[in-house]
Amino acid sequence: MRSARNALEVDQLTRVFDVSSPWLNRMIERKPKRYLRAVQDVTFIVEKGKCLALVGESGCGKSTVARLVTGLYQPTEGAILFAPASDGKPMDAQMIFQDPHASLNPRWRVGDIIAEPIREFGLRDSAEATTLRVAELLKIVGLSPDDSRRYPHEFSGGQRQRISIARALASEPEFLVCDEPTSALDVSVQAQILNLMRELQDELGLTYLFISHNLAVVRHMADRIAVMYLGRIVEEADTEVLFADPQHPYTQLLLQTIPDVASPNRNREMMGGEPPSPLDPPKGCAFHPRCPLAADICRHETPRVRGRQGGGVVACHMAPL
Repeated sequence: MRSARNALEVDQLTRVFDVSSPWLNRMIERKPKRYLRAVQDVTFIVEKGKCLALVGESGCGKSTVARLVTGLYQPTEGAILFAPASDGKPMDAQMIFQDPHASLNPRWRVGDIIAEPIREFGLRDSAEATTLRVAELLKIVGLSPDDSRRYPHEFSGGQRQRISIARALASEPEFLVCDEPTSALDVSVQAQILNLMRELQDELGLTYLFISHNLAVVRHMADRIAVMYLGRIVEEADTEVLFADPQHPYTQLLLQTIPDVASPNRNREMMGGEPPSPLDPPKGCAFHPRCPLAADICRHETPRVRGRQGGGVVACHMAPL
């Protein structure tokens, strides 16, 4: 799978969490240990300069993948392989978090927040050069150098997310993991942040792994989309191919949830049921309790990932060959 074109290669990634009750409770209640397979056999690549989006409902495992890629979690099984950076050193991957209010230190001034990675990585040789770089980063994300003297609580949500982006860029990374970076923002502000991220990608040659539950947002950002359900990737394809011809019933369900201005009252087939608990997933295909196409094989055999029509992959017994 290794290729010089790829910034990131993830192979058969699995993460299992021990969610057992404390030892004494288990002894008294005679309960066994419990394990949660948050991510199961996930494989994908992200090409240099491109954006791959992981989409799915809350709890599907996409944020766990983000934390595995950035090293916040260690994988139980599988491999995460980054290409060397353009200077030959190991590639630096930074993360933009979902909530800019929670991810910025409220006791630090903005200038110190952005300067910290510069100092830690030794990217400038003097305090004056660091200050100039902080001012440059603030300009890049559409803020004023004078904002470096202010505290995070003095900014709006969209401005705080711009500060988070500036901090992520401070270490001069080539790869950014964006974990729902606009979901905590108003719709109008979301568009501004997404446009900023697209501009930075073009100007700086950045590569993105973009995590979202919003397919409308993803269509604006991603070159390729991987759809996750209950810890597994169930379909992956180029963005426009996926939107034009979704082949997994779950992907079709997600696309039906996107509002259509041209046809707001269109008839849509509703799929019933809630996502099953990842602590007790169904046998066979995890989506079969909600799937209108489910057959007997779906209830007993986990579908393998195979090539899909139009390019990409799909994990569904009922998908056309």
